[in-house]
Amino acid sequence: MDVREATARRLERAMGALGTAAISRMEERLPWFRTMSAANRSWIGLVAQAGIAAFVDWFKNPTKRLHLTVDIFGTAPRELTRAVTLQQTVELVRVVIDVVESRVDELAEPGGEDELREAVLLYTRDVAFAAAQVYARAAEARGAWDARLEALVVDALLRGDTHDGLHSWAAALGWNATSAAVLAGHAPDGESEAVVDDVQRAGRHAKLDVLAGVQGRRLMVIVGGAEDLLEASRPLVAKFGPGPVVIGPTVPDLHAATRSARDALAGLRAVVAWPDAPRPVLAEDLLAERALAGDDEARRQLVERVYVPLRDADVPLLDTLTTYLLHGASLEAAARLLFVHPNTVRYRLRRIAEMTGYQPAEGRSGFVLTVALALGRLADSDEQL
Repeated sequence: MDVREATARRLERAMGALGTAAISRMEERLPWFRTMSAANRSWIGLVAQAGIAAFVDWFKNPTKRLHLTVDIFGTAPRELTRAVTLQQTVELVRVVIDVVESRVDELAEPGGEDELREAVLLYTRDVAFAAAQVYARAAEARGAWDARLEALVVDALLRGDTHDGLHSWAAALGWNATSAAVLAGHAPDGESEAVVDDVQRAGRHAKLDVLAGVQGRRLMVIVGGAEDLLEASRPLVAKFGPGPVVIGPTVPDLHAATRSARDALAGLRAVVAWPDAPRPVLAEDLLAERALAGDDEARRQLVERVYVPLRDADVPLLDTLTTYLLHGASLEAAARLLFVHPNTVRYRLRRIAEMTGYQPAEGRSGFVLTVALALGRLADSDEQL
């Protein structure tokens, strides 16, 4: 019997003791190992035992191809790659190798010490490559799964399919925010996966929760955790393609993001009617264009927020505004037609601005007020029919 064969026999007899010693050494040297669940510690013990057994088998048959040692990781469930990082795996391998190296003199047949040490080093290198391969495959599979799950979440929100599992799906993707808002715009050129990855990186850099999806030519981004939405959205807006980007209203939770998405998409369809719209623009600032494009929700908001309060006011604010707008926003002309002092018109216009948030003398606000008044009169006419 040659020296190598005799050393292999010694290794076979010591396999159980080596595995036990490796687990004991892990508990001594690795604090994170001690805090793991009993199930995961057991799986790691099996991996260590499989690694030692594979080393002994290869040492007995040195012509075997070393890359087959990747099979030692097949003894543990795939979920273990989530519980143990690659760095921790390297630490585990180092502990096992230290245990074997510390017993080389008693494990090796006299005269075979150097051969065993060299074999341990060679095998260690192969195990390190095998571990890296396992984690690379797991990361690739996890990334593909996350991308599919993210697409499902975004699609469900746009369709209004806010079932109970939605928050669980989003949480699996790292969503922790309690509020949400949706950005809608045109997708840039490039693969959908690359576009979403760019948006995700921008979101992480801005410390925002972000979910994104490319749907045809549109890019939809759900943003959470933003105190100043307009400011926080700027790095994300840069990831959209050319053209407008519309921001839906902030809603209290992810389930309500369907409403924010609906308003953002309605704004995206209507923003063409406002050529000078800023980028990004709030969907709320597009109420007039959305109403003209047939958005019932925008019509309702304009009527309730502008027309109804003016109509029901204790002074003739509705007539004052109508006259003022119809005569070129002229204070004096409105005063003459209403038979009041210009200061009275000025006071009423200030009341109108306070009640509606729109300044009648400002061009853009005047347009919105004009649309709101027309919609309100149409609504009143419908009720009388």
